[in-house]
Amino acid sequence: MKAFITKFLASSLFRFLLIGGLSFLVDLGLLALCYQVFGWPLWLATGAGFWGSFFFNYFLQRHFAFGGGGTAIGGVLRYSGLLAFNTLAVMGIVELFQFLGAGYVAGKVVATVVTMGWNYFIYKHWVFPQNKPAKDASHQTDGASGSDAPPQNLTPKSSEG
Repeated sequence: MKAFITKFLASSLFRFLLIGGLSFLVDLGLLALCYQVFGWPLWLATGAGFWGSFFFNYFLQRHFAFGGGGTAIGGVLRYSGLLAFNTLAVMGIVELFQFLGAGYVAGKVVATVVTMGWNYFIYKHWVFPQNKPAKDASHQTDGASGSDAPPQNLTPKSSEG
């Protein structure tokens, strides 16, 4: 059991959930501030809270949970597209719960659970994909390394030794 817990605490899933929980607090705090203090319409306050946690969540997920996988600009574009989709889903769920009388906080919690369900897999495999291991170099006939990096000379120069 101890090995399982240790492995889970080191997993990207645990880091994803931890960052997601912190992002939820930022998101809900901004939602409540905009809706209750500033008097914004609920749909606008919901969107503002959701987008307000964008940078916090993106950078921590990219670098802490998923190890900086994928290209920076590609990750931002994919994350932004997913965020736009999630924004509409969350706004709809929050409005629905408010309309049904359950309240916007309950709607926000449900919306977060629903979107986190698909976000982990989308983050891991599409937004922040890990680099695949290079193919076996012995199968390459042109001497290319399979990367854009110039070849390295690994033998010491005569003046070094």
